[in-house]
Amino acid sequence: MILVISMRNRKDYDQRDGAIGSVQRGASSVRLRQSATPRQVERGEIGLRRVEQLTGHPVLVMHYADTSPVTVSAVDPQAIIITGSPDPWPTIRVSDLYGINDLLHTTKIPLLGICQGHQLIGHCFNRDLRKVRRLPDEPMRKCRPGEPDTGTVKGHPGYYYADAFVEASILRADPIFAGLGRLIRVRESHRCEIKKLPRGFIPLVQSADCTYEMIRHGVRLLYGTQFHAERWEKPYMHGRTILVNFFRLAGVLKACSVERRV
Repeated sequence: MILVISMRNRKDYDQRDGAIGSVQRGASSVRLRQSATPRQVERGEIGLRRVEQLTGHPVLVMHYADTSPVTVSAVDPQAIIITGSPDPWPTIRVSDLYGINDLLHTTKIPLLGICQGHQLIGHCFNRDLRKVRRLPDEPMRKCRPGEPDTGTVKGHPGYYYADAFVEASILRADPIFAGLGRLIRVRESHRCEIKKLPRGFIPLVQSADCTYEMIRHGVRLLYGTQFHAERWEKPYMHGRTILVNFFRLAGVLKACSVERRV
């Protein structure tokens, strides 16, 4: 089973279809839901369904505020993905991140943080969350002359928003890049980034506008990607290759071909 930790705000998470059960966390229960329902796929939320189809394994979704080493151990996943979210960091209550912070610092389960999940890794390893009241957004850069100011992220007028398939450079060899060359083209959808390499991590990929497009923990199978590997489309299939390799490293997929899957 693959566990997806949703970084969506609680209201958005609770309004989505697909509740299937719960696990206990102390005296309370944690609500889980299945992967993407048909209505969510119609809305374009295809990442979770793609993970399920790609691996052939069921996907469960847990809200970030319910996540801790205890709740994750209760569902016993083979791999973990932390999603992105459009919610600015200052709107997120830091105390709701304590449990997922503890998970990131201790888990031996293969884990991949995507977009805001990638930035979460940066926040958790660059500061002591229990000593801060609010986490900052860290925009990439100001818009250059002639670039549109899309205003996608609240509170950051005049800042560049990456929203396209972008060329990026692989900086060093890693098993997650099996079958890829030194240049990849992957889907971006973000305004913020990690500004400082987290302690204990290795930079793997950079692009012209984002220094830390992808990082990896120096010891554990703990990866972060600023780009959306799950949002591939022909002819830009490098994100799919990275996901396939991650799930192979996690032991979810065997070395056999998955070409007939999505």
